[in-house]
Amino acid sequence: MCGRFSLHSNAHVVALQFGLAQPFEVAPRYNIAPAAAIVAIRADSRHVRSASLFQWGLIPAWSKSPAIALRLVNARAEHLAEKPAFRNALRWRRCIVPADGFYEWQGSAGHKQPFYIRPRADELFGLAALYEYWQGPSGVVASCAIITTAANSLMRGLHDRMPAILTAADYSHWLDPDHPDPASLPALLRPLASEHMLAYPVGLRVNNARNDDPSLIEADTQTAQRAPEGELRF
Repeated sequence: MCGRFSLHSNAHVVALQFGLAQPFEVAPRYNIAPAAAIVAIRADSRHVRSASLFQWGLIPAWSKSPAIALRLVNARAEHLAEKPAFRNALRWRRCIVPADGFYEWQGSAGHKQPFYIRPRADELFGLAALYEYWQGPSGVVASCAIITTAANSLMRGLHDRMPAILTAADYSHWLDPDHPDPASLPALLRPLASEHMLAYPVGLRVNNARNDDPSLIEADTQTAQRAPEGELRF
């Protein structure tokens, strides 16, 4: 799954990697949680890419209440074409959520160790996502869900799911507004190869979504040193 992530890179770095026509300035965030406003990238009918803010937690256009967003933070790649909440968005409203990294937790309830997962190279993750527009009593709400897929060998030590991370070569296909054939899209939502990712334990302050500062993504070296033989080591 994907329940927390960070985006703190310079707007010009984001624009360069994702081919934006204009940089999109937002404050650095180190602990982005569901219901927050997040950056997502789309392509218009001229194939020009731009970024804007979406509520994290998708509200289908047909929904009677925005409360459904809390259940639609993530969307399983295997079921997108058959689920009413995602079927039309898969066909017409695909986007990419840029992220410097994301968090996952290892362990049982009451004793979970957070890990931070980031690209091994000097780049950002491009998380595959879907968006929708919902007409609420106070106006239109733009919302999105991050797609998840099966875990790769690195992530399986933490969780059986991970975000569907697109390669740069797949950005154009995923965003293409003239390519509405859903059958061609699942192949893009495969697990990213483990060698492109780095994971390490971080401090427990990330558990509180109100904490949001650069120290959250610093490695907890004491936890890494205490890891018993046979457990995840990074």
